[in-house]
Amino acid sequence: MSGPALRLAVELDGDGAHPAAWRRAAHAPDHLLTPRRLSRVAAAAENAGFTLITLEDGTLPPGATPDVVGRIGAVERAAFLAASTSVIGIAPVVPLTYAEPFHVSAQLASLDHISVGRAGWVVSEETRPEAARLWGRRLVDGAAARARESRDGIEVVRALWDSWEDDAVIRSVATSRYLDRERLHYVDFTGDTYAVKGPAIVPRPPQGQLVVLGRPDLVPAGHLDVGLVAGRDLAALEAAAAAAGTPRTFAEVEVALDTPDATAEERLADLERHAPWGDGGRLRHVGSAAGLAALLERLRGVVDGVRLHPLVVDEDLNVLSGLVLPHLFERRHAVRPLPGSSLRTQLGLERPANRYAAQRTQTTPATPIREETR
Repeated sequence: MSGPALRLAVELDGDGAHPAAWRRAAHAPDHLLTPRRLSRVAAAAENAGFTLITLEDGTLPPGATPDVVGRIGAVERAAFLAASTSVIGIAPVVPLTYAEPFHVSAQLASLDHISVGRAGWVVSEETRPEAARLWGRRLVDGAAARARESRDGIEVVRALWDSWEDDAVIRSVATSRYLDRERLHYVDFTGDTYAVKGPAIVPRPPQGQLVVLGRPDLVPAGHLDVGLVAGRDLAALEAAAAAAGTPRTFAEVEVALDTPDATAEERLADLERHAPWGDGGRLRHVGSAAGLAALLERLRGVVDGVRLHPLVVDEDLNVLSGLVLPHLFERRHAVRPLPGSSLRTQLGLERPANRYAAQRTQTTPATPIREETR
């Protein structure tokens, strides 16, 4: 199937998608969390031509096998990478099941400022009961309750991003005016379990609204810019993409590739001796780089992009960079991100107007109130 060129994303949390991936990593185990290793992997993805990096996260350690590894918070890693990269988009995973939306809004807006408009946000859930105890919160029990927290949280975060109009910061030395208070707004949100007054403590992000990614079966499609869709085969994936109802869709694809030293099957068998690679309901390719390129070409017109989950980052990213992406770029089946462009621009998404500015221009101008001075 033909269609617009794909945008390519890659998940770079830990050593790879397999729980025992660290056993085949190209670094010592104690280097996993070092800045040098993180920046090296991100640079490889950026140089390869990926549009977006995502970074998994959660309150609890990843996995439940003897191969459990640690991680640094995704937002903190994303902030570091924002300063050490220049083109690629960066989207940390931030669950809203227990986190305070006000703080999430500030963190992600700050990330967009640091990256000069290259930030995104992958919305997820905390499903394990132990997470509630770590947060010191009452358990959010059941899929419906978790979906409610995600829905309300996204509404609050998006409203807070708009609570500063684009020209709220005036920085007038002559008049000692820093802010125009008329251009700051209360969000006045009241949900089922909490209320938020606002406004935010961080100016509006460069993109206006960060790119929000998530699963349409967990988050209402109207709250998402990019739906992350999955299916164990092409037919299921195509059905999920058609039903997503989001402006853009990205397919979730797990990959284990042949390398110069071993076939994909041999590499996978080596890791399966230690722990199983669980079935996450995603399309999975185990085989050659040419086979993966052919699979991705078939996804053109089905989805707008693909998020790849490498079996072992240090091994599979080299094959993706050297064989798969160059093949796709050469045939114009995928495109590289353009320097100086925001993530929204890379994905063909317009910068949204500020909701409060639009409301204000439709009403009679109010009497000016005292402006903030500094």
